[in-house]
Amino acid sequence: MVNVIGVRFRPAGKIYFFAPGEHKIKQGDHVIVETARGVEYGMVVSGIRQVEEERILQPLKPVIRIATREDKAKEARNREKEKEAFGICLEKIRKHGLEMKLIDVEYTFDNNKALFYFTADGRIDFRELVKDLASVFRTRIELRQIGVRDETKIRGGIGICGRPLCCHTYLSEFAPVSIKMAKEQNLSLNPSKISGVCGRLMCCLTNEQETYEELNSHLPTVSDYVITPEGLRGEVQSVNVLRQLVRVIVSLEQDEKEIREYKATELKFKPRRKKKDIRISKEEMEQLKALEEKNGASKLDEG
Repeated sequence: MVNVIGVRFRPAGKIYFFAPGEHKIKQGDHVIVETARGVEYGMVVSGIRQVEEERILQPLKPVIRIATREDKAKEARNREKEKEAFGICLEKIRKHGLEMKLIDVEYTFDNNKALFYFTADGRIDFRELVKDLASVFRTRIELRQIGVRDETKIRGGIGICGRPLCCHTYLSEFAPVSIKMAKEQNLSLNPSKISGVCGRLMCCLTNEQETYEELNSHLPTVSDYVITPEGLRGEVQSVNVLRQLVRVIVSLEQDEKEIREYKATELKFKPRRKKKDIRISKEEMEQLKALEEKNGASKLDEG
């Protein structure tokens, strides 16, 4: 076991471990640390604790110091420089006629490197742009192409739920999302209903997936046949997953049919198919194939 602290370098960014050394560091402090990109200014999101050595990417680098007033002032100046660099880079992109969209600019704390994040439909030859930027800023320049999910994570926004985007507020890494999750949760498979601001499947589909899997395991599937408490055989018309209620079309005397609602625990039926066996119709698959293929996300390296 080793003592570590968790540090973030941007809102909702990935957490990196560092050795606290002799410093008395607590959650909420700002620290100066050395990363693969250079010296960085970060916020402590988890105080000193012990973790297994297997979870640590060696070598574990130590904290240089707790941030001082001068460090905080320098960080503020860097944020202003980033705004200026953003405008200059936009002009250079137009000058070179490059088909790319500039998303963000980030300076390392020591000003040893300036990173320019952009999106583009394909590969971009930006060698001349890098030379131009290096001559203006007199520092190392790195242009990094990111995906649309990363773009949304950086810029933020409001989701269809009316709340700030999960990826921008607390989601440090993108989890795999699939069409089958929407199917499991009985959501409309209309792409406009299950897509986020970025145009990909909504990350929040994973939030309640385990709960729906558990609830659905106690329910029959629509069109399955069940035995009611009265001993009648009926076809499942619909299910209410959260209330665990089942609407059943039962056959009465003289070929009469009636819709009745029962608690799932009152019915006899075969166990529901497992998640991996959930079926999607050919039409649904064709409609959603393109959306699911786009649902990958490049991981933004922040440390």
